[in-house]
Amino acid sequence: MYAVFRTGGKQYRAVPGEVIRVEKIDAEVGARVEIGEVLMLGSGEDVQIGAPFIEGGKVLATVRGHGRADKVMIIKFRRRKHYRKQQGHRQYYTEIEITDIGGESGSKAGSKSSAKSAASKTPADGTSGQGNGE
Repeated sequence: MYAVFRTGGKQYRAVPGEVIRVEKIDAEVGARVEIGEVLMLGSGEDVQIGAPFIEGGKVLATVRGHGRADKVMIIKFRRRKHYRKQQGHRQYYTEIEITDIGGESGSKAGSKSSAKSAASKTPADGTSGQGNGE
């Protein structure tokens, strides 16, 4: 069985027993973390797709450690203009071990009830809520 879940603005595919690095989560080492934003569950030919999330779907994980990734260098350079700028960045991450994947196997993903709940989250004025009105 596998799951696709979202945390930290990114999507990850997970299998029980797997160790993955996700965006930093504020949790102590050894703590159990429950991730509720499950987008897809699959086992063999049986696949459930959420709209946008699977109701009752969750991924349980244990925090194994925190760290920082390798440095990424950002370089801006304009030839013949006497312009050069350098900057470095190291992203924080949390290493988690997937312990269990759960969800409602009897419910149909993408049902009308989950579509209604997703539609009710949009603002009343019909905008997407993304900002500048373009």
